[in-house]
Amino acid sequence: MNVVFDYLCIVKKLGFVFLFLGVFAFGQDHLSGFNMMSFTYKMNPKWMAYLELQTRARRDYTVIDYYETKGGIGYNLNKNNQAFVGLGRYGTYEKMKISQEEFRLWLQYTFTQRFGRLKLDHRGRAEHRFFYASQTGEHTEANRFRYRLSATLPINKPKVQEETFFMNAFEELFFGPKDPNFKRNRTFAGFGYQFNHTLSATTGYMFQREFSTKGNDNFHFLYFALNFTFDGTDDEKDIVIPMVD
Repeated sequence: MNVVFDYLCIVKKLGFVFLFLGVFAFGQDHLSGFNMMSFTYKMNPKWMAYLELQTRARRDYTVIDYYETKGGIGYNLNKNNQAFVGLGRYGTYEKMKISQEEFRLWLQYTFTQRFGRLKLDHRGRAEHRFFYASQTGEHTEANRFRYRLSATLPINKPKVQEETFFMNAFEELFFGPKDPNFKRNRTFAGFGYQFNHTLSATTGYMFQREFSTKGNDNFHFLYFALNFTFDGTDDEKDIVIPMVD
């Protein structure tokens, strides 16, 4: 537990450093917070269940104005290919009042490549989104498509296992059928520590640009996550580190 406490203290100090640099460097852009907790349960080598909880402080680092609750079921066709179906509920706040609620369904496919210690994941996702504007009562729907290339690199061990430091990064693109067709892009870089077979922590920085016909928004997220994995099926496999989503 002392290792966990020391790591969280380091993360907290780094967060304040990033916050100071962000205010100095990013000017009028939004300095934002992104907190996540995830739970992965591997039923057997083929099937897994996933649950994720999120809060974000999008336009003001000190005010939480967005949440997500989502999860799903994944199936491993083999060690390098996984299909996943998910659903979730999402809420956006404006001036401390709920302004938009969303229910989302999605299908995704992930292809994994390994080059020595480096693991690359190619993830494609198709989403159908149901919106409800709480203040006007309007119901709308939209489709969105996403592609993410992510990388995970263990530092002190060949694989992400107990007591492993790791680095991770990704680039993700968002598309849709309505103008503007290019909706969003995300770029993330971070590092973390796998304490044991169950618990890991990750921190990092993510740049997110929202494209709109009325003008673009830039968000500079300071990210922190706790990830819990419950798996008694195969201790020799890499522990999968969930990333910003």
